[in-house]
Amino acid sequence: MAGIFRAVCAPEIVRSAHDNAVRPSRRGLLGALSVAAVATAVGNLPLARATPAPSRVVDLTHTLSPRLPVWPGNPPPAIVPVATHDSGGFAQNALALWEHTGTHLDAPVHRVPGAATADAIPAADLVAPLVVIDISAKAADPDALLTRADIDEWQNRHGAIPPRAFVALYSGWERRLADPVAFVNADPSGTPHAPGFDPEAARHLVADLGAVGVGVDTLSLDAGTSRDYGAHAAVLGAGRYGVEMLANLADAPPSGATVVIGAPKHAGGTGGPCRVLALV
Repeated sequence: MAGIFRAVCAPEIVRSAHDNAVRPSRRGLLGALSVAAVATAVGNLPLARATPAPSRVVDLTHTLSPRLPVWPGNPPPAIVPVATHDSGGFAQNALALWEHTGTHLDAPVHRVPGAATADAIPAADLVAPLVVIDISAKAADPDALLTRADIDEWQNRHGAIPPRAFVALYSGWERRLADPVAFVNADPSGTPHAPGFDPEAARHLVADLGAVGVGVDTLSLDAGTSRDYGAHAAVLGAGRYGVEMLANLADAPPSGATVVIGAPKHAGGTGGPCRVLALV
């Protein structure tokens, strides 16, 4: 062992190691020069054009959980851990839910047989100017409707609704979210009572004003008492989409923001939970 130690630590080997440590090799020197040259070249390049960042982002999405209110008769979502860090290094949950749960999209086929499914909605229609029409004052009446008069009043105050806009009804209904019974607001017969779009106003938005979609902060585009679902028929029948159970609309401006709707894209979908963001 001593002989091996002496051979390894021979003066020539020690000297060679020292010289290599303090004097870079030709290859190492060329490599360093190459890195420096690249850095200099990159530093001299003009910056790529970037889209200005929004001043803030408003999340218009409720957190999906088993405690979230659902339409009467629908089951609440279930979230079940099926893999853990301890068992395989990665965590994973299994989700069980109906498509129209939480903040979610209604595709045209949800109401109209043979119409477009969620995966067929053009991506360009999911990024749109955001219009928020506030009817929270009259929503003290839970059967209140957003009417053409509300649309006209909004346009008189803020200007014409831009083409291909997404128009959201704000009723303040999410103040009831902590109490699912109050959010659904069913009467003794089981009929829900909550604000929605008047069918004629919904038709006007998509047919005359060119809206790509409409949204509500309640469980339905229609008033809870509706049984012919005229607002659904007007919007989805025009090949447009709806988004129900939006959140935080009070934090979005009446106009000037852009909405991004992260819609589901599963084959044949009638809709599904989505992440909705307002870029202000």
